[in-house]
Amino acid sequence: MRKKVYLSLIILPLLVCLVMGGGAAYMLSYSIESSTHSYAYRWEKLQEEYPSMRQWLDSIRQSHALRDTTIKLRNGLRAHAFYLKGDSACGRTAICIHGYKDNALGMLYLAHIYNKVMRMNVLLPDLHGHGKSEGKAIQMGWNDRKDIEQWIPIAERMFRDSHHPSRIVLHGVSMGAATTMNVSGDKGVPSYVKAYIEDCGYTSVRDEFADQLKAQFGIPEFPLLPITSELCQLKYGWNFYEASSLRQVAHCHRPMLFIHGDNDTYVPSWMVHPLYKAKPQPKELWITKGSEHAKSYKDYPEQYTAKVKAFVSKYFN
Repeated sequence: MRKKVYLSLIILPLLVCLVMGGGAAYMLSYSIESSTHSYAYRWEKLQEEYPSMRQWLDSIRQSHALRDTTIKLRNGLRAHAFYLKGDSACGRTAICIHGYKDNALGMLYLAHIYNKVMRMNVLLPDLHGHGKSEGKAIQMGWNDRKDIEQWIPIAERMFRDSHHPSRIVLHGVSMGAATTMNVSGDKGVPSYVKAYIEDCGYTSVRDEFADQLKAQFGIPEFPLLPITSELCQLKYGWNFYEASSLRQVAHCHRPMLFIHGDNDTYVPSWMVHPLYKAKPQPKELWITKGSEHAKSYKDYPEQYTAKVKAFVSKYFN
């Protein structure tokens, strides 16, 4: 009898560890190692979602105005981006950063605002492991910030105007918004980065994954999320708890516009309020009524365009 009890005391914890380890491996694979959208899929979705842009989309493709470039990152991987030159840019550039499992083409609706309406230069990077950029796992905007920080001086050199000072705005959506906020809190960002716009970004990777574990699977954060975070640290060199946009924006003293739909359940709407509170002035907040995740522009295209134009013009001037 005692032998059976001793065996149970040994076997049960081992089984629990195996189950949790397997669950953590599955979660890591599901969340940051799964496949991303193709360019063909994204182009087709753009045509469907924004029919008013079809003529412009066709024109930039047929005229070869939409070009691409690559750089070698400090980690040795190749990063890819599309770009558009503005016909009256005068040193003004927008870097538009896509979201989770998306790619650079997904940000063409933002490029339409900056390039077509505001006549600015636009850089559209593919984040790590997305589009044509190399990489095996999604970085959730944390290490992506380092890649964007390499793109910033590249963009400045690409679009430099000898008659006008360089001015850059970073504008990200969802995971791209988290990337934007993460850049904003780092030291050494060039002074010609004048403003940031974040659209439906999350407070931290931990908060986002904890929310989705509960919403999608009914699973509590502990113990699965900490174990998965440690596995991510071992495999990819970062963890969910250090990846905090909330901490990063607290160190940002440049202007930031926060945008979030009040019906967002994917990145819950409540997240924008602690982010906005943590960010020192100058800052602005726009909550779009009824909008779901990353749908603020689709629901309010004219207001969105006007908000972006006014905000960027204010701080570029």
